[in-house]
Amino acid sequence: MNKNRQRELTQWLKQRSSLARRWLRISMILGLISGLLIVAQSWILAKLLHDLIIEQVPRQSLLLPFGLLIAAIVLRSALSWLRERVGFKCGQVVRVQIRHLVLNRLDELGPAWIQGKPAGHWATLILEQIEDMQEFYSRYLPQMYLATLIPLLILITVFPINWAAGMILLVTAPLIPLFMALVGMGAADANRRNFLALGRLSGNFLDRLRGLDTLRLFNRAAAETDNIRRSSEDFRSRTMEVLRMAFLSSAVLEFFTSISIAVVAVYFGFSYLGELNFGSYGTSVTLFAGFLVLILAPEFFQPLRDLGTFYHAKAQAVGAAESLVTFLAEDAESPTQGQGQEQLTGTHSVSIVASELEVLSPQGKVLAGPLTFSIDAGQRIALVGFSGAGKSSLINVLLGFLPYRGSLLVDGKELRELTPASWRQLLGWVGQNPNLPETTLRANVLLGAPHATETQLTTALERTHVTEFLPLLNAGVDTEIGEGAARLSVGQAQRVAVARALLRPCRLLLLDEPTASLDAHSEQLVMQALSEASHQQTTLMVTHQLDDVSTYDQIWVMDNGKLVQRGAYAELSQQKGPFADLLATRSKEL
Repeated sequence: MNKNRQRELTQWLKQRSSLARRWLRISMILGLISGLLIVAQSWILAKLLHDLIIEQVPRQSLLLPFGLLIAAIVLRSALSWLRERVGFKCGQVVRVQIRHLVLNRLDELGPAWIQGKPAGHWATLILEQIEDMQEFYSRYLPQMYLATLIPLLILITVFPINWAAGMILLVTAPLIPLFMALVGMGAADANRRNFLALGRLSGNFLDRLRGLDTLRLFNRAAAETDNIRRSSEDFRSRTMEVLRMAFLSSAVLEFFTSISIAVVAVYFGFSYLGELNFGSYGTSVTLFAGFLVLILAPEFFQPLRDLGTFYHAKAQAVGAAESLVTFLAEDAESPTQGQGQEQLTGTHSVSIVASELEVLSPQGKVLAGPLTFSIDAGQRIALVGFSGAGKSSLINVLLGFLPYRGSLLVDGKELRELTPASWRQLLGWVGQNPNLPETTLRANVLLGAPHATETQLTTALERTHVTEFLPLLNAGVDTEIGEGAARLSVGQAQRVAVARALLRPCRLLLLDEPTASLDAHSEQLVMQALSEASHQQTTLMVTHQLDDVSTYDQIWVMDNGKLVQRGAYAELSQQKGPFADLLATRSKEL
């Protein structure tokens, strides 16, 4: 990563801090008060030692200074705890906002774009990489300002007492940030490589975990285990490289800090021996001055050392920010781009008219089209064709998940001019893979209609034949189905998904291979329920099961992204053409 890119990413990170400017200021004020207490504490301690050793003041007379010293120590501890709390809140506010940016961008790009990368990649981006920005905002940014203010405050205290000691501190101080920058130059690049490796490893591992049965079937489990082991070892090496950078940076800071403090100690030592007679404005060097400067010397370098310690947090944040900034600036066609504020009125089934419609991928590639067609309100259309013909692309553009060119009118209004949320409220959808995210069966069915009555729920369960297997569940409709509906078979989960779609009234029902991967019994029950429901609104169903579409109003055949044949089942089955070819292919498969 070049320096210009690092500066751009650092600037982007700092711009995000404006979201938590109040917490950042509070953290800086608390740090500055803590710096004032450091000076006060050091002054009291040096005065106590001077009075006890040189002035021989009785201990009873020093009870008040001792009390003030203890109070300063306790107050500093309280401020440190409070700074930690404020710093965490500062980082939390920014992380939440950045996560909203990422999630909103994902929502804009749509599921079709998200599927281009494995789930592990998105989990790493949304969770781990954003979490790794916490210390940048909670520690590094406040410390940047305190690393200047607190040393300046100590110099203001030291110079009136001994200008030579002040000059030693002033001259040696720049060495720490100089060498910190030199050592840390490669840290951001190392972190960036580490995050890329982590994203690949997460995606790779999750994909292998999901395909474990297939790997075992083809006897590839041992080979993939070796691949994961090699990837893990590579990630371990990259992580150790980052840690090596962090430890090297800390070692350099400690070395130069020790040298600076040693020079101050040597100066005062020779001054007390009478070998050096400068620095104290023509007077002799007092024990108070020596103690005060030597106590403050480590505190003078401590903010710089803390900044160096937190420097790896900056490198880590810059490495994480590159992936985030790249993603947020991704040049992709957004399906919601240009969306207006219009909404459809009424409760009737919708009509759809497309003219020279081209369905686009998120990268702008034409997936299907040009298509010109019309679907009357309440009409039932079955969309068939070989795999890759463009059927799912047409469904996705109607769902608002893919961008398009041309015209796509819904009840006379352009789809891109409708608000996505209001449009999707009018849709019913059942896909190939049932997604049941809620804990119980009841909650999943009521997901789209939370205010449905018990009677409506029971009716939906009966229509989809969910009641057939309910007695087999330990708690009936309130049974916890487990993560990924693990306690249900694929056919049972699909029936639950259909019940959810039927429970909420819709104006356009979209079905994308609703019986894929189902056994014959489940397929028959699901198609029976969907066939009954298809008469209640406009319906468009994508399917490979040609026997299920004989009662539909029209059958459209797609090939290579275009509509090549249309008509009723009886008409098309008697003609030579793509539909007859599909029937022949289906017969051979059976």
